[in-house]
Amino acid sequence: MNGVFEALGEPARRLLLELLSAGEQPAGALVAALQSRMPISQPAVSQHLKVLRDARLVSVRAAGTRRLYALDPAGLDAALAWLARLADPIGPFAQPLDALATELARGNRARRAATPGSATAPPAVSRPGEQDSRPA
Repeated sequence: MNGVFEALGEPARRLLLELLSAGEQPAGALVAALQSRMPISQPAVSQHLKVLRDARLVSVRAAGTRRLYALDPAGLDAALAWLARLADPIGPFAQPLDALATELARGNRARRAATPGSATAPPAVSRPGEQDSRPA
């Protein structure tokens, strides 16, 4: 995740990612596409591609004398996972909270079973945010 969002802060790099979303492309085609949209030199495009590689957003492979660039799914997945945690900050606690509710229900049943003359129907355990359907 180091450097991912810094790399995305530059408009030319975001445009390179958009171009690569269509699939693997040679460096020359990426340079030409960027130059058709903004004034930029070939060395500057190479530097932008290096920053994207270092951030693990793109990968490169040699094919003869050409260098072919493609989106790196692992880097993109890491960025998406980080953003998803922001969208659902309680997500990691959902399963432990469900387990806690189960343990509380077991404790309530055990106490009722140990108390003589207790009601046989266990009270409903409501989770945070749920409405209590029991009559008042």
